[in-house]
Amino acid sequence: MQSHQTRRSFPTDEAVSKLFIALNNISKKWTMPLRDWKGALNRFTIQFEERMTPI
Repeated sequence: MQSHQTRRSFPTDEAVSKLFIALNNISKKWTMPLRDWKGALNRFTIQFEERMTPI
């Protein structure tokens, strides 16, 4: 039987940081309110607390 590796959405701290910065920069250009962004950001902060650093 083969063992399967668990694939994570964010394999490195750098991946999380890059996504967060990119979303933050992109959101500045959007004219429509970001639906559920506060909830998503809260979830990222809770789940990846040790990886999130202030910008």
